Amino acid sequence: MPAPHNSFKKSLNSGHPQMGCWLGMADAYAAEIGAAAGFDWLLIDGEHAPNDLRSIIAQLQVISASKSHAVVRPVVGETWMIKQLLDAGAQTLLVPMVESAAQARELVRAVTYPPVGVRGVGSALARASNFSGIPDYLQTADREICLLVQVENRRGLDALDEILAVDGIDGVFIGPADLAADMGHIGQPMHPEVVAAIEAAMIRIKAAGKAPGILTTNLDFAKTCLDFGALFVATAIDVTVLANALRKSAAESNELKNGAESKDSTMTEEVK
Repeated sequence: MPAPHNSFKKSLNSGHPQMGCWLGMADAYAAEIGAAAGFDWLLIDGEHAPNDLRSIIAQLQVISASKSHAVVRPVVGETWMIKQLLDAGAQTLLVPMVESAAQARELVRAVTYPPVGVRGVGSALARASNFSGIPDYLQTADREICLLVQVENRRGLDALDEILAVDGIDGVFIGPADLAADMGHIGQPMHPEVVAAIEAAMIRIKAAGKAPGILTTNLDFAKTCLDFGALFVATAIDVTVLANALRKSAAESNELKNGAESKDSTMTEEVK
């Protein structure tokens, strides 16, 4: 019995766009709601959300029961951290702040078993092998791992062609927020200079045979990125979706309250 098939990786390799959502709630209950929503993939964020290994595992468990594919973003691309996430059952990783080909090569080694890589051989203890229930896990795991790297500053863009030449990298994600800040346009991911840099990077990534990816809640820009060849595109963030919906609901409730208070005030004046 081989390692579980990574349908997300197959879709990227086949050129089929995958639409996703960022999970920042760090909660399995919220992840289960996201998993039932119908996205192709869900990003469990370990970099900017208050996740730890156990909360990530809990979210992997609920997502595995759905048609959505779980992608995990570690805090940083440390080998020991990657080892834990892979053993926990993550098959697709999105590693932030990759700035060189040397760094990309080390990440490939981190997700690959010896003698090619340095991933620790401890799957007998791990969820990834169904706790030794997958006899051929060690022999088949490497080919089902999908490694995505984030290029999100000028240094990374300068090294993009070298990063793209690294064998074992499946896709490159352009981070608009960090890139905008590094380019002197903090808080303005849709600044024309940032947009131009992203579009140029998308073309280079696609031409190199890798999958381009991005997160943007601007649906017009998401369509533009798809037109440029983006294959994994996140268009929503659970935290902001909830926050915006609750703010709208609170504003509507307060309008009702203010209207009722105004009516009571008018009736009181009429009584007088």
